[in-house]
Amino acid sequence: MDYQLIATTTFGIEAVTARELKALGYEDLKVENGKVEFEGDEMDIAIANTWLRTAERVLIKVAEFKATTFDDLFEQTKAVDWSDYIPRNGEMHITGKSIKSALFSVPACQAIVKKAVVKSMQRTYNQEMFPEDGPKYKIEVALLKDVVTLSIDTSGPGLHKRGYRTDAGEAPLKETLAASLVMLAQWNYERVLVDPFCGSGTILIEAAMIGRNMAPGLNRHFVCEDWPSMEPEVFQQVRDSAKKAIKDRNLRLMGYDIDGWVLKKARVNAENAGVAEFIEFHELDFYDFSSKNKYGYLITNPPYGERIGEEEEVFKLNRQLGIMKKKLDTWDFNVFTSFSNFEKAFGKASDKNRKLYNGRILTRYYQYLDNDLRQKMRAARKSAEAAAASLEEKNAN
Repeated sequence: MDYQLIATTTFGIEAVTARELKALGYEDLKVENGKVEFEGDEMDIAIANTWLRTAERVLIKVAEFKATTFDDLFEQTKAVDWSDYIPRNGEMHITGKSIKSALFSVPACQAIVKKAVVKSMQRTYNQEMFPEDGPKYKIEVALLKDVVTLSIDTSGPGLHKRGYRTDAGEAPLKETLAASLVMLAQWNYERVLVDPFCGSGTILIEAAMIGRNMAPGLNRHFVCEDWPSMEPEVFQQVRDSAKKAIKDRNLRLMGYDIDGWVLKKARVNAENAGVAEFIEFHELDFYDFSSKNKYGYLITNPPYGERIGEEEEVFKLNRQLGIMKKKLDTWDFNVFTSFSNFEKAFGKASDKNRKLYNGRILTRYYQYLDNDLRQKMRAARKSAEAAAASLEEKNAN
């Protein structure tokens, strides 16, 4: 069966997820805030869930319509033939959200959608009661400016639940966000990658999986696998293909942290993910870090300083990052932080910066290119400008 599918994302990551989908062979993508829409069947649902690194969930878009009254919502939801998706014994769970809409009571919308879905199924199955003791179907009713989107979740637990992180320690990054940071940095896997505030190791583990082309969902279960419409061999084929796609590459990943206890957890997480042999973890004070590698990448999520009295220490820490960049001027530095005075502390405006969210915390991803690359880009730009000027002069004569 062909579906309209939705890959939901963290705000600011939509373009990264769209690039992933294009790399997987999908076209005619529709990119909107917090989601990317594409078309596919059961095989594509399996591929998207198994391979997408930066998406939060994969949903089936069932219907979309405008509704400003509860009657509108009920009648248009009931008009959908829900038996196309849900069997007689399907366990139905309704979630919801409403933004800038006349129907602002989410609990009321959930109750009405559940009633309308049951009415639709009564019509098709010709029975009054449904046991709901079978596979799970999470239906979402999402309202945005009076436009209702009804969808069914195919993922189950969010796609950031890779399965390798048993205990993440304090203030962990989601795996999907960590993968996004690595992909936005355009890390060259042939060069060393360092995280001097590695914590539970999530950035480095996601980088190792990217470097080896390991599918992030290879070793987990998805809720749609329990659906009668999903043949078991579909996911088996995708997993078999994903195992064959893993690359045998030599990676150099280095993680440092001052907290030896959290480093033990990072090592366990890396072992669980199957990438322990590619990552070195060392207990080290950030101020003692140095490297003899001429080229490399630094990708990190340093302490934000959210607590009272910590701003001075965080300013000092970010100033040290700027000093370090001067010493490692041919490295790419990529820093993900909510610290509002970061560039002032770092001592230089970033080459690129992107607004992202870590949970509900507004953050920015500051990126500083290596000086060699920057000079090559500047020279190439000047050469192109000179060639264009020469051509224009020639045409004028």
